[in-house]
Amino acid sequence: MTSRALFTKEYKTINYVSGPLIFAENVKGVSFGETVKITLPTGEERTGQVLDISQELAVIQVFEGTSGIDNLDTRVRFTGEPPKVNVSFDMLGRVFDGVGNARDGGPNIISEESVDITGMPINPYARDKPTDFIQTGMSAIDGLNTLVRGQKLPIFSGSGLPANRLAAQIARQAKVLGAEESFAVVFAAMGITFKEASFFMNDFERTGALARVVFFMNLADDPTIERVATPRCALSVAEYLAYVHNLHVLVILTDMTNYCEALREISTAREEVPGRRGYPGYMYTDLASIYERAGRIKGKKGSITQIPILTMPDDDITHPVPDLTGYITEGQIVLNRDLYRRGVDPPIDALPCLSRLMNLGIGPDKTREDHRNVADQLYASYAYGRDLRRLVAIVGEEALTELDKKYLEFADEFEGRFISQGDEDRDIETSLGISWDLLSMLPEEELKRIRLDYIQKYHPIHKER
Repeated sequence: MTSRALFTKEYKTINYVSGPLIFAENVKGVSFGETVKITLPTGEERTGQVLDISQELAVIQVFEGTSGIDNLDTRVRFTGEPPKVNVSFDMLGRVFDGVGNARDGGPNIISEESVDITGMPINPYARDKPTDFIQTGMSAIDGLNTLVRGQKLPIFSGSGLPANRLAAQIARQAKVLGAEESFAVVFAAMGITFKEASFFMNDFERTGALARVVFFMNLADDPTIERVATPRCALSVAEYLAYVHNLHVLVILTDMTNYCEALREISTAREEVPGRRGYPGYMYTDLASIYERAGRIKGKKGSITQIPILTMPDDDITHPVPDLTGYITEGQIVLNRDLYRRGVDPPIDALPCLSRLMNLGIGPDKTREDHRNVADQLYASYAYGRDLRRLVAIVGEEALTELDKKYLEFADEFEGRFISQGDEDRDIETSLGISWDLLSMLPEEELKRIRLDYIQKYHPIHKER
């Protein structure tokens, strides 16, 4: 134990309380980010963190909320240590609150280690290139926007769209191909309702997926400050499982918009100058400190892959939260309200979706040799079919050529058979097989983005011969 921790002092100099923050006067030797223990007049102890320091004041965020804290008898003790979370391999299959306390009725874990929730920056030189395919079981992702081990690929949703159902499905279906690979999921839910929490719990327990999931759950009525700590605690556990126990970890963070709302609330309480739409000007840096904890490290067997999920207010993809997220991450999966209304499940809109690292994780010995060509042809054909829909609304279907009508039919079948799959878990071979069945609806000479030898090898007509 350090000498700083041995000679900690208690103060009864709280000046005032503002939202989730308390302001303490005349404190000495305090460091930014260190953990604080707050003892209420009733004897209850709460935990906080130093957010800001000056010669006159220390600003402290209280994780459990400031209800019951007064400026007369409440004592504040600075520990000299950063915020930490207890980690253990036995956290798999358990449910915790936003800061790592057991929430499933079981005992608290026996800690193997206590780690700083802010993590350690990864030296860019030590980063290994993401090159391995992760199968999510979703055709629209595996086939067109492949997730690669070590990538961060967000899902952009709208209010009321089934992003949570998609997240739960990915959590139970995701796997690294190869029986020798150990795989785990760290699922962090921030600001969710009791109904959403019940859905996740029931789904994980019903399908048996909970056995390989570490579930951090921060509910809508939990303290705002806890919401800010939740993704960092979850990522600290993921780093421990990945780099100590050599697991390949998929981290799902939902909903990052709730996280950013919590940031804005704290920023307002600190009376900071607001940025775009009232969010703090440092939100880009703050989000980067979360997203950039994904990746692979040279010499380490484990890896961390992230799927952040966020709700776009008013379905606005230019809103600050999706806008900044798109700058930091390597692509996006976008849910579409019109597809949802037409019963497409999941309602993934293929056209604005993107996976910038897809080419690194597909091809021979990873997925299949024809994967890139097939994805390009599907995208081009579907985009043309979508354009024809708009044309039909103006001139009518009678004005179309026979070839145009085939593209129009292709677009409908693509949404109904490839994108829409419900709860079905499809491996990559199944997704590519459906792709070739759909492409066979078009004349062979229209498959201009696929190599001739692949057409002769995989096209249904040639395979029958």
